[in-house]
Amino acid sequence: MADHLLAIDQGTTSTRAIVFDAALTPVASAQREFKQIYPGPGQVEHDPEEIWATTVATVRAAMAKAQASARTVAAIGITNQRETTVVWDRATGRSIHNAIVWQDRRTADACAALRQAGHEAAISRCTGLLLDPYFSATKIAWLLDHVDGARVAAAQGRLAFGTIDSFLLWRLTSGKRHATDATNAARTLLLDIGGGNWDKGLCELFGVLPSLLPEVCDSAGDFGATEPELFGGPIRILGIAGDQQAATVGQGCFRPGMMKSTYGTGCFALLNIGDTPVLSNNRLLTTIAYQLGGKRTYALEGAIFIAGAAVQWLRDALKVIAAAPEVNALAAAANPAEQVYLVPAFVGLGAPWWDANARGAIYGLTRNSGIAELARATLESVGYQTRDLLDAMRADWPSAADMVLRVDGGMAASDLTMQFLADIIAAPVDRPAVMETTAVGAAYLAGLAAGLCPDLDAFAARWSCERRFTPQMDDATRARKWAGWRDAVARTLTDGSINDR
Repeated sequence: MADHLLAIDQGTTSTRAIVFDAALTPVASAQREFKQIYPGPGQVEHDPEEIWATTVATVRAAMAKAQASARTVAAIGITNQRETTVVWDRATGRSIHNAIVWQDRRTADACAALRQAGHEAAISRCTGLLLDPYFSATKIAWLLDHVDGARVAAAQGRLAFGTIDSFLLWRLTSGKRHATDATNAARTLLLDIGGGNWDKGLCELFGVLPSLLPEVCDSAGDFGATEPELFGGPIRILGIAGDQQAATVGQGCFRPGMMKSTYGTGCFALLNIGDTPVLSNNRLLTTIAYQLGGKRTYALEGAIFIAGAAVQWLRDALKVIAAAPEVNALAAAANPAEQVYLVPAFVGLGAPWWDANARGAIYGLTRNSGIAELARATLESVGYQTRDLLDAMRADWPSAADMVLRVDGGMAASDLTMQFLADIIAAPVDRPAVMETTAVGAAYLAGLAAGLCPDLDAFAARWSCERRFTPQMDDATRARKWAGWRDAVARTLTDGSINDR
């Protein structure tokens, strides 16, 4: 009997595969990191072949640990790092260049030129997004313009574009399916999020040939089946969602006004706003939270580029810790009299600032400041950046004023970080009993399509809280710390201005 579900969670720094039972309880998992490639300042790439290899390896390993076979896995759900751009040859399936990662800023000048030409307002009305190198469209154009022969090959129909989900789907089905789901398509700057279709005018504006683009599908549905030789037999692929939307599903945020924030490489907060897209007045994004049965549910999103990646920076670049969890004890030892701020703009600042040219900075150092104070500043930067997002969301969506924030991702396991988050946003923070919400969301979408999982309301009713963090900081301390953060951000922004943002 096919009573297992398998989630492929393809993230920014690693690939994981998790086998769940029909009740969405994790049975076994496998994870592999892959190389981060930095060709130049502000540039980030991945090797698609390494991503593919880690995907196959982790799926096989997780299935072996769970003693699952192709016959016992009812369906696969894919969730992925969003916006990361791959262009590949349809004949060989091999990419024409490394994948350009969502963090990459090489197209900042192209975005600035389009903005100066007056295109941003119309683009935002159609896509819900802002003109920023974060999104896929300018990355596609860069590949077509910088890889020899790429534009000619694209014009001849020999190339295909996809975000990582689409690339993996192509490989898993040996090129039988070139598709994506609405949540990933909504991150390209090419999708009309109201109609759910690729916009021809935007394709022309960005210099992207429509023939490159995948079919846009529901988040739960038939995406084909894996080639039998990969995993010992064909397995249906029945769910796809971008990682942040999959976490929104996994957290059961199905009612308007519900909000989740995921702390992985970056931090991404999504607020369910229902079935009507609402454009932000505070430089947030309007995106598709999920699409089921052809019906789209929308969200306001705030995107922070650097969260857990700042802890990796402490580990890998500064080498002040040997493993990420060590940051907690180090930060706990910080002198509370020291007030150090880290603005982790290593690849620019995301929402609500959208300053692609800003770079990381540290403020408030004294002769008494040391690595403990830097560690604490690193963790606190996550809380400060989240408050930036939530303040903007509260302004755009007044019903979010009394919200409870549901959190997940690797950094959510840090009690120190989550307590500071509750303190600085002055609101409760709920950590779920099951932390693998992104993978759970992907598995649920696949199980929903397979008829193995219940409807949205029944699934949401299963959600349970492991711990609630309530604000403990006094108002005066909160105000002082917040004023220091705002000053640090103002000094980091390339135009030095913070009041009009």
